[in-house]
Amino acid sequence: MRPSLHAVPPPTAPAPATPAYLPQGDECEVFAHAHAAGLPVLLKGPTGCGKTRLIEHMAARLGRPLITVSGHDDLGAADLTGRHLIEGGDTVWVDGPLTRAVRQGAIFYLDEVVEARKDITVVLHPLADDRRVLPLERTGEQLAAAPGFQLVLAYNPGYQHLLKGLKPSTRQRFVGLTLGYPAPALEARIVASESGCSDATAASLVRLAQALRRLTDHDLEETASTRLLVMAARLHQGGLPLARAAQVAVAEALTDDAVTLAALQEVLGAVLPS
Repeated sequence: MRPSLHAVPPPTAPAPATPAYLPQGDECEVFAHAHAAGLPVLLKGPTGCGKTRLIEHMAARLGRPLITVSGHDDLGAADLTGRHLIEGGDTVWVDGPLTRAVRQGAIFYLDEVVEARKDITVVLHPLADDRRVLPLERTGEQLAAAPGFQLVLAYNPGYQHLLKGLKPSTRQRFVGLTLGYPAPALEARIVASESGCSDATAASLVRLAQALRRLTDHDLEETASTRLLVMAARLHQGGLPLARAAQVAVAEALTDDAVTLAALQEVLGAVLPS
């Protein structure tokens, strides 16, 4: 067996611009303090409220590389740490994304952590406490996290199955940050900034979102997110009438049920100009 092959860092490139982010509160300051203290962060909030953008913004602001993985049903510990592969007739070890982050001192962001398999806690827990080590069972290493490494998990507490909640033993290793949808004035600023639409258009879309979020008579798994409003605004900027842009980017994204969709369309017609 040949020695392990660690991922070769990419050539140095000019630092990208810091992604724009308009804070809802003191989340940027809390995140920066957690990073300085070497503490992991658990980011909670509904779909499309800005969790990923916050992490992208803070990674750039702190000057750290960012490695992002999206959780899914088949994601297990080996997918994060790495595995032995056949290369040129020999068996070599190839680092996974979490191992690369630990070696590089990067911020590792695992989105929708509750969707992943439960065995990932075996490798996350030692990185989320004072040990700050990654056990690589297949190579026998106890890999100490490089300076600057930070573990960040995110999930949507409002969309958890009883079998997919985070255990207290996991949650209590993390600094918790909760995001919601921004206040209307701030959300309108975000929509206008991200899409280039007028303030009036952004305000109309936010009023629509507020109306949809007040709906309680329909079984919606999710409600209108800031992300969906930005999508609608971009379609409108491209020339699509605002009501039609909101229908395809917001209402159609929220449900496949014909009755529910008709109800959403009624709200849309009442709020947005035709």
